[in-house]
Amino acid sequence: MSEFKQNTKPAVSLSQETIDGDIATLNLGPTHPATHGIFQNILQVDGEKILSSEQTVGYIHRAFEKIAERRPYYQITTLTDRLNYCSSPINNIGYVLAVEKLLQLEVPKRVDYMRVIMMELARIADHLICNSVTGVDTGALTGFTWVFIQREKIYELYEEVCGARLTTNMGRIGGFERDFTPAFHTKLQAFLKDFPKVFNQFDGLLSRNRIFMDRTIGTGAISAERALNYSFTGPNLRATGVDYDVRVMNPYCSYEDFDFDVPVGTDGDTYDRFQVRQEEIRQSLRIIQQAYDNLPEGPYHADVPEFYLPPKEAVYNEMEALIYHFKIVMGETPVPVGEVYSSVEGGNGELGFYLISHGDRSPYRLQFRRPSFIYYQAYPEMITGQTISDAVLTLSSMNIIAGELDA
Repeated sequence: MSEFKQNTKPAVSLSQETIDGDIATLNLGPTHPATHGIFQNILQVDGEKILSSEQTVGYIHRAFEKIAERRPYYQITTLTDRLNYCSSPINNIGYVLAVEKLLQLEVPKRVDYMRVIMMELARIADHLICNSVTGVDTGALTGFTWVFIQREKIYELYEEVCGARLTTNMGRIGGFERDFTPAFHTKLQAFLKDFPKVFNQFDGLLSRNRIFMDRTIGTGAISAERALNYSFTGPNLRATGVDYDVRVMNPYCSYEDFDFDVPVGTDGDTYDRFQVRQEEIRQSLRIIQQAYDNLPEGPYHADVPEFYLPPKEAVYNEMEALIYHFKIVMGETPVPVGEVYSSVEGGNGELGFYLISHGDRSPYRLQFRRPSFIYYQAYPEMITGQTISDAVLTLSSMNIIAGELDA
């Protein structure tokens, strides 16, 4: 990634001598269209140069953690949809994995591979949003329209699995509500065939575009040491040269079965973040193809009637199924006492769920490790000394999602 780079924006050390005009206070957000979300940043600027920044969070607070303490376990999945809504299936499955870890539940191999396919589709959709919006913020709109057509095809795949598009509520404790449909197989095969060509066109539009490179190289850079100090994970950390990926370091859902690379950058700037996500999209395609080609036979959910809703036909005709259905819906199934931490590689980095059960129908405590909240703390440091337009690009390339930020 550094082969074509030449940093045209040396780091700026601010001092009184660099301030050559009147200092102004500007609001970047909370409703400015360039922030792509409900973020407020109070900037101190000298002309176009940013001297300092103070951000505000809480505009779209979800109260996820407190609501979860009053809901049965199976009803919490819908809350995770409203966190990183750009890749909801990863949130859904990440939470379900935490509950399964608490229950010490083994799921069929087919479930693992189905989950991998859906999570990697979600990762592609998430990265397409981030990178196409970064292009828009440099004045390149065409690529955005190209890839959003492909993102729509991913949403059609979601619909085949769960009937929803954005807030998917996908996955259940023990597996999936239904198996992949014939239409899903047809649409997935078409996507795997058609998407790479469109994606390569999008990549060719920006990756070696001189205007795009001039705008992004050196913009919003952060070193590996500072990124680790801020507890960065995911693409924003890997862009600094650190190859930490939860799928490799702590495999889940049989990720150890798949052959894929972990792309890294060198300088931790906007261009590196863009390129890391571009390559991760290619790697996600590799993983999906492997999982689909080797999709095991077998059931699409584990044999856990205490937590998995029985089929409607069985509920209407069998007393045992009716009892299980009643107990699950009314939240009368206790979960064993325990304390677990479970994490997955989300679109923005390590998505963690810290779950404590006191043996009741609801969690005693469920804390969500949200990558956007961690990234956003570094934002003032990353934009100090740069221009207002650089601040917009930096925010886009960090992929801060408001719902995940405020949880």
